[in-house]
Amino acid sequence: MRIVTFGATGMVGTRLVSEASGRGHEVVAASRGNAGSGGRNAGYGGASGEAGAGAISTVAVDARDQSRVADLLRTADVAISAVRPRPGEEASVPEATRALLDAAAETQTALLLIGGAGPLISALAPATLVLDDERFVPAQWRSSAVASLVQLRVCEGHGAAWTYLSPPAVLEPGIRTGTYRRGTTTLLLDAAGRSRISAEDLAVAALDEVEHPGEARHFTVAY
Repeated sequence: MRIVTFGATGMVGTRLVSEASGRGHEVVAASRGNAGSGGRNAGYGGASGEAGAGAISTVAVDARDQSRVADLLRTADVAISAVRPRPGEEASVPEATRALLDAAAETQTALLLIGGAGPLISALAPATLVLDDERFVPAQWRSSAVASLVQLRVCEGHGAAWTYLSPPAVLEPGIRTGTYRRGTTTLLLDAAGRSRISAEDLAVAALDEVEHPGEARHFTVAY
């Protein structure tokens, strides 16, 4: 497949690009931080350097530029967004999300958005969203968690073919084990009460969804 990945220079985005390329897909790595175009690998490491990996090209684009996004999607089989606002820029989330959705609808391209854990139901308080449970979202991260809820609400009111992936409470660089559990709209915990996954295994889950779409429009994964 030809996959356009937005937010491709971020923690999750770089792993998405490498995972997709490693599976043999052609990847367009789109980000505000990309200065131009490149050929195979284009500065991305990991699986993309292996024999049989799909080509990676890079392009500079702002996800809020609907026209430019649509141009990229016209030649794509699917799009993945790992766009995250910088601290203090959470108010940009609705605009960027709507532009991606509008472009996906215009081009009839399936769109997988990797958002936040905030909109999930707390596993320890079923009447509470994760964003309101300080055991999982400390006060300093609440604005980002609220932005993820706003993002999901924008999706829910849109007619594009979207799917929303919420990571667990802790998402950080790690190792690729290739294993994870899949849930729906409730935060997943492991046997020790932790909610976590590596960015590498989140990318595995995302590409599994792209290759074999499930029925749920909002789901989560964790160890």
